[in-house]
Amino acid sequence: MRRNRTLALAAAAATAVLVVSGCASSKGGTTGGSSSAAGANAATKGIVNASDHKGGTVTYEMKGTPDSLDPGNTYYAYIYNFSRLYARALTTFTPAPGAQGNKLAPDLAQGMGQVSADGKTWTYKLRPGLKYDDGTPITSKDVKYAIERSNFAPDVLSNGPTYFQQYLVDNPTPYQGPYKDKDPAGLHSIGTPDDTTITFQLKQPFADFDYLVSAPDTAPVPQAKDEGANYVKHIVSSGSYKFQSYDDGKGAVLVPNTNWDASTDPLRKQLADKIVLKMNIDQQTIDQDLMSGNAQVDLVGGGVDPQTQAKILLDPKLKAQSDNAAGGRLAYLALNTKQAPLDNADCRKAVEYAIDKVAVQTAEGGPIRGDIATTVLPPDVTGHQDFDTYATPGNKGDVDKAKAELKACGHPDGFKTVITARTERDTEVKAATAIQGALAKVGITLEIQQYPQGKYFTDYAGVPDFINQHGVGMMMMQWGADWPTGLGFLQQITDGRAIKSSGNSNIALLNDPKVNSLLDDAATNNSGDARNKDYAQIDKQVMDDAAYVPLTDFKVFNYRPASATNMVSTSAFSGEYDYLNIGTTSNN
Repeated sequence: MRRNRTLALAAAAATAVLVVSGCASSKGGTTGGSSSAAGANAATKGIVNASDHKGGTVTYEMKGTPDSLDPGNTYYAYIYNFSRLYARALTTFTPAPGAQGNKLAPDLAQGMGQVSADGKTWTYKLRPGLKYDDGTPITSKDVKYAIERSNFAPDVLSNGPTYFQQYLVDNPTPYQGPYKDKDPAGLHSIGTPDDTTITFQLKQPFADFDYLVSAPDTAPVPQAKDEGANYVKHIVSSGSYKFQSYDDGKGAVLVPNTNWDASTDPLRKQLADKIVLKMNIDQQTIDQDLMSGNAQVDLVGGGVDPQTQAKILLDPKLKAQSDNAAGGRLAYLALNTKQAPLDNADCRKAVEYAIDKVAVQTAEGGPIRGDIATTVLPPDVTGHQDFDTYATPGNKGDVDKAKAELKACGHPDGFKTVITARTERDTEVKAATAIQGALAKVGITLEIQQYPQGKYFTDYAGVPDFINQHGVGMMMMQWGADWPTGLGFLQQITDGRAIKSSGNSNIALLNDPKVNSLLDDAATNNSGDARNKDYAQIDKQVMDDAAYVPLTDFKVFNYRPASATNMVSTSAFSGEYDYLNIGTTSNN
């Protein structure tokens, strides 16, 4: 899910959001009114069809299913984005175009965090008058409980990141999470001195903490209503919409939360009469529904089908309703550093040299879907530097260098292994096929295995035991920044201490002490320049380790229907449209 911002920038964001949220909206419920001229890429520059028009049904469709709609059990950027409709975090990102959408604003909190002189204690005050959809008050204890359940119960909720577990001071007896631990005080380092105050005690200073609390795992959960893994069936809303129904694997219907108070929420508009989410829809059908106006949003936000893309690019009218957006996202191949023979760095370097990145780019949809990548950090993430550790002629691979590395690792004739990809992502499977063809030229034989995106991390690629027991040496992957700094991009996929038994994001199982040490320095250093140097060094070290093969700095090619209002592409959510205030001019 999904993002170098200093405290000064965070403080300024509260002012910026007032400007953004009121930008060029049409008053009195009228339609139309746009903050930017219509045309291709208009939503990357402004809010297209900005409007306060109320009514109608906004329909989201998606291929496959998500990991979970539970805000404490998800790690896909599109659910981070969508969950803001029913789950308010302490802070969130402003609905603004491109990099402007990376600016933070207080959400449940009245303002940004107040940090102690030593940088180890952060305090937030909740807005007054906050209520759940059943009318009961939202308290700081509910925020504390939400973090405890999402970060300290991996056997129950395994999908989300582990930042709080890593950075918060643990109990004298290690905290086992709310489902097992008998201590009625829970995690002692999260304090709730009153119903509107929450404090966090950190092991060490952490300059990006305001970004950390923007994740949906800080959205409040009343303990009495928690059903563990089954909470997804009866989520209690703190946002502008609540669940009318939820059908596992099929979809959900959201309706306005009548206990949401606009006076407590300067970000949300609550425009649609109903929000419908449909799952397991074929991508071509989604594209057709978008172009016909029968749907407003492709929830996954990964872009239209290649055939649809070609059709749009050839039709000026359709192209005028498309957006080609970057969002700090990398498509890459993860190499399992614990699986023989890829546990040998020279064998991994052979893969680095052998891959034809132009063929992979073509399989993904061509240059419009991303520039060829040579680094882990994308160009639009703070700390990026240009370099190419494994340069090949024209980025098409180098058979001689690859074979030399295979000889160095004791496999001159190559080897066999498994590569995984997500079933619903056709371009990802095609990219895996292109990699299969390139590696065959140097004697590396790949078996492609496909797994559903909703279970890719909980059951397959994100489970170390599974990949190691099933001979998985390579895994197709995309990653977007959790927040827009090098740390927000790198930590979960490069820190060996972040490896989990399920729902793991460091699927290369990289555990390099040099990388871990640099991450610690970046997290605690007060100097933005020093942090950027750390990020660059981490990137170079990871490439020296040959744990990842960067493929493309991924871009999405999305279509926005004329009936959809308040459409804006945001870097905060990997170039997707910001889902917070999408409405419709249709009376459906």
